Amino acid sequence: VGRKVTFFQPDDEVVGILPLDSEESGLCEVILVHEHYLVRKPEKVCWVEAAGAVRDGVRAYTALHYLSQVSPGKTVLVMDGASPFGTIAIQLAQHRGAKVISTAYSLEDKQYLERLRSPVARVIDASTGKIDLAESCLEETGGLGVDIVLDAGVKLYSAEDESTSKSQLLPHKHDIITLLGVGGHWITTEKNLQLDPPDSHSLFLKGATVSFLNDEIWSLSNIQQGKYLYILLMIPILEDIMEKLSSSIFRPQLDEPIPLYEAKVSMEIVQKNQARKRQVIQF
Repeated sequence: VGRKVTFFQPDDEVVGILPLDSEESGLCEVILVHEHYLVRKPEKVCWVEAAGAVRDGVRAYTALHYLSQVSPGKTVLVMDGASPFGTIAIQLAQHRGAKVISTAYSLEDKQYLERLRSPVARVIDASTGKIDLAESCLEETGGLGVDIVLDAGVKLYSAEDESTSKSQLLPHKHDIITLLGVGGHWITTEKNLQLDPPDSHSLFLKGATVSFLNDEIWSLSNIQQGKYLYILLMIPILEDIMEKLSSSIFRPQLDEPIPLYEAKVSMEIVQKNQARKRQVIQF
């Protein structure tokens, strides 16, 4: 509301993402937020789906549109495809006409991926730790390699240096480089990724690229000269996410809505990476 607000009218239903420098939490009954962080929520989209899909949607668009430019005929490997982010990324890649390969870290995840409305081309069961990821991907692509890889973390060191069972199931960075095709794009969530000279040489020979997927990049760009970049790019992404939710192209993987009094417990679960579905707090 206010004389300078041009995007909305009072009582409009909106959805958005708060920037890192927001002075207020999203867990509020009333909040003050700039209109540039919001888009209209379609009538067909419920509040829980809107809240549960908006951030994963932005991540998927950042990875597949701005960092790698997915297009029909390309092959995309989505690691841990049964995660909330993996689910949205698979659906976006398929909508753009790409062939999708995904990994599963449990039998439940494998069954979930096989039941998707648009099944992935191949589900690689990594739960046993005995499957050769690079060999499986090269076999699926006729030896050409994958065009785009979205990882869910990578193994940087040898197996004996890894402490948790989940990290032992992650692919080694050498496997990712091996399965990349010529001109491939590796989109990584591993902020501490270290590439040695032989790794760089292999990427150089393939003409491949490595990009880092930073969840907060759009809100971080809303500073001084980056402000207009944010306005021009962020709003169309949010609008497209809501449109795809409305038309059921996106079907987020959500847990049951959580009441406000359980928000602290839910946050602790999320911070410990123990939540397999997206957690949504409902007032």
